[in-house]
Order: sequence, then structure tokens, then C-alpha cells
Amino acid sequence: MQLRPGAAVFPDAVARRITAPSCALSRYSAISLNNSRIHRSSIHTSHRRDSAWAAAVQVASSVVGNVVKKASKDGMAIDPLRTVAKEMQFLTGNIRKLLGSGHPSLDRVAKYYTQAEGKHVRPLIVLLMSRATHLCPKNPRPEHIQSGRAIDSSISPVQILSDLNPSATPLSSTEPDITDGILGILPSQRRLAEIAELIHTASLLHDDVIDHSVSRRGAPSANLEFGNKMAVLAGDFLLGRASVALARLRHVEVVELLATVIANLVEGEFMQLKNTERDERNPKYSEETLTYYLQKTYLKTASLISKSCRAAALLGNADVRIVDAAYSYGRNLGLAFQLVDDMLDYTRSGQDLGKPAGADLELGLATAPLLFAWKQDPALGALVGRKFEMEGDVEKARQLVLQSDGIEQTRALAQGYSEKAIAAIADFPESEAKDGLVEMAQKTIKRQK
Repeated sequence: MQLRPGAAVFPDAVARRITAPSCALSRYSAISLNNSRIHRSSIHTSHRRDSAWAAAVQVASSVVGNVVKKASKDGMAIDPLRTVAKEMQFLTGNIRKLLGSGHPSLDRVAKYYTQAEGKHVRPLIVLLMSRATHLCPKNPRPEHIQSGRAIDSSISPVQILSDLNPSATPLSSTEPDITDGILGILPSQRRLAEIAELIHTASLLHDDVIDHSVSRRGAPSANLEFGNKMAVLAGDFLLGRASVALARLRHVEVVELLATVIANLVEGEFMQLKNTERDERNPKYSEETLTYYLQKTYLKTASLISKSCRAAALLGNADVRIVDAAYSYGRNLGLAFQLVDDMLDYTRSGQDLGKPAGADLELGLATAPLLFAWKQDPALGALVGRKFEMEGDVEKARQLVLQSDGIEQTRALAQGYSEKAIAAIADFPESEAKDGLVEMAQKTIKRQK
């Protein structure tokens, strides 16, 4: 199997080609965006729009035009965070409310990683996707319950849920709904962003135990601060609270998607126990090796992003083409993000990253830069087979990677996935949120931590 930079390498069941939707309106075709980065095509006209829709389009057009003019004048790109700043400012506080426990030790450990300032990439993407799909065609079936009160109310009787339960504090974020006119993000979509961050944080707690990490986000890791047992239990608690919040969204497919993510995280961790599918002691490089690595990368990183994006579109009642495009964007962005992460492990210091640099080799992991270097230098096979466990293996492998073009090839592969992510949403109606998604894909390639 030949792999080109940016080429998809998943089996059809995992990475089928998804056609970008044609949901832009003809009214948008007259809008000239000076900073347009991608070609828009397949714009069609719909003759049956009511006055509310027309008003929505006109307001969105005005917003986009003003933003682009200002950005062009200032020589600045769209800031993705600014687009959903209202929602993001409540994110950490809402998550801490969702994590309340009557047991003080559990409460402290569960909230530990919310104290440090993380990148919050996943909730930011969910919120941008929610807003970007707002003006897209809708599914004709009735919408699900979307009020803030609905997603905070229990389905089972409260006395049963709280029976002898020390964590019986209300599972809710009781601040008033954030309203932003016709471009608003639904309460269920905001809760989805919080759930995505909960699942991600739980995976960090578990990963740090598995990897014996000593730092995270510039502070001692939870396993170092509280011990392995409490860190694992805190991660389990986060997943439990995320599951309850997920059920209260009352959307069966969204529950299925996010439950699958949790299973994918575990599957990816098991795949990571081996560098190659057969785990030979003295393996030879093949294209299947890179395929195996990318499948593992999808499960551990891209699954949460792709399925969260799809879930955001579903909660917004978008039609099937939009839902598929949202998934495609998230899948490709997630792969690009992890490829850059693996590259930075070779090129940045621990101080820059907020966690130990060079950790992948120390853990015996062969990531994309090393795999590309191995393709050029078969001698790396023996080191990969014994997972760099002998004295001097880590230093030797690192040196061989830096002498090769493995880092450049990893960057090219990540660039290809970034471009695919942008192409997936090419026909979304023009909006600041769409520009934010494009900017996220571009910044993923340029990030330094």
C-alpha cells in the first residue's frame, strides 16, 4: 500500500470518502471575501425560504462582511476563540459544577486538571461547528428538546438517583442560558462541548497513570500529586458524570456516538501497547506499519473530535450531508492535530509543551517521525522491536529521526489532513464561525505546543 502525504489510509469502514455538502445559498455567492482561503463550489439556489430565513441570511451576511473588512484592514486572521467567547468563558465553571461530589477528596482530585489553563481545543471546535452549521439546511424531522432546563433535569426519579449517593449534588450548570440572537448556540450543544472536555480530561488522568507522567499543563500530574489509585478513580468519576450529562441530552444517536468514543479511547490504548500489528522482535518497515499507527491515532485522538463534531450537527438538527461533513472535518483535523503533537515531541522542550518532551521514545512508542525515518534507515527496526529499552536506544533513535526527513514528512502528512478538513466544510454558508474552523485547521499545523 503506497502512502502519499495527506492520503487517507483507513479501511473503507473507518474512513470512507465523504462528499462535502452543498448547503450555501445563492445569496452568499455575491459576498466577496478578501481572505477566502478555499474555493467554494456547488452553490445552489433555494426558492422556498420564509422571511425568517431571509432575515437570518441577511444578518449573517452583514456580520461576515464586517468581520472580514476589519480583519483585512488590521492584517489579522479570524480569531476562532472570539467567535464563541461568551460560551467559552463559562466552560471551566460549568465543568466544575458537573463534577461536584460530596466526598471532599474525590471532589479535589476530579477538579484538579480544571485548575490549570488547558487549550480547550475540543470544546472550542464543538462550539464553532455548532455555530457554523446553524444556517445550513435542516433535517425535516422534528427537533429534540433543546432548553437548558431539559438538559439539567433528570430522567429517573431524583430519589433513586440520589439514594445513599455522596455525589448527589445537582448535575447542572445553573447559570442563565446564553442568548445571541439567530446565531445562538443551543444549550444542548454547549453541554456537548462540556462533555467532550470531560471525556478528554478523564483520558488524561488515565493516560498519565499508564505512562507514569510527572507533569501535565505545567504542574505535577494528578498521579504524582494524589497517587495512581485516586487518579484512576477520578478519571472513572469524570466518565460517569459525563455519561449522565450525555444521557440528559435525550438524543439517542449522540449518546451512541460519545459512548463509542469512550470505547475507542480504550481500544487505541491497547493498540499503542504494540508498535506494529504483529509486534515482531525485529520488524521490517511496511506501509501497513503506518496504517496501524494512523488507526491507533484515530481511536486515541481523532475519534473524540470527529464524533463530537457530528454530534454538534445532529443536535442542531442539520441534514444528513451537513452531519457527514462535520464528521469528516473533525476526523481529518484530529489526525492532523495528533501528527503535529507527535512531531513537537521531537522539536520542542518540556517547558514549551507543559509536559515532558521526548516522552514517546521513553515509553517505547514509534510515532510518525520515527516511522518515516525507519522507512529510510532499516536499522531502526531492531530498536522499534525492542521498544527502545536498551541503554542508548532512545538517544540513538532520536538522532536518526533528526538526521532524516521524518519530521518534514510528518508535517506534510498533517498538512494534507488539515486541507481535507477545510475542504469538508467548503460549502457551508459563509460565517465567522466557518472562518474560525478554517483557522483552527490552519493553526493546527503552525502550533508550537
